Amino acid sequence: MKMKVPPALIMLVFGGLMYVLDRFLPFGEFEFFGKQELAMFLSGLGVLVMLISVVQFFSMKTTVDPLNPQKTRKLVTNGIYKFTRNPMYLGMLLFLLAFGLKLGNAFNTLLAAGFVSYMNRFQIKPEEEALSDMFGKEYSVYCKLTRRWF
Repeated sequence: MKMKVPPALIMLVFGGLMYVLDRFLPFGEFEFFGKQELAMFLSGLGVLVMLISVVQFFSMKTTVDPLNPQKTRKLVTNGIYKFTRNPMYLGMLLFLLAFGLKLGNAFNTLLAAGFVSYMNRFQIKPEEEALSDMFGKEYSVYCKLTRRWF
């Protein structure tokens, strides 16, 4: 299965849905001490995780194009990829969680969960199939040692 929608666009769509939900849902608002600081921390962490993962791909001279996993030249399993198989998507999730905190509507966590579900089904599974075809047992061992998200 070939991906047709860039993951960054999917993140923006879910972010837009979070904004609409916050704007028009008359309940579910919350506030707590340090909420803005936590949102800033998660946002920064999300950006950092995405940057580290992209730099690591470039340093290994392999593709960062999620729409064409068959262009992958090397299986990256060290650095941040020892802890998560999908740090770019994890970074996007952290960014969405930060945005949800900033908006302050508890129901946005459902949309963040929807992002995870969508990415698992329509982006990660096809990527995993392609990588499994390309790297076989090496990828299978990596999947057993490293979690998909965190």
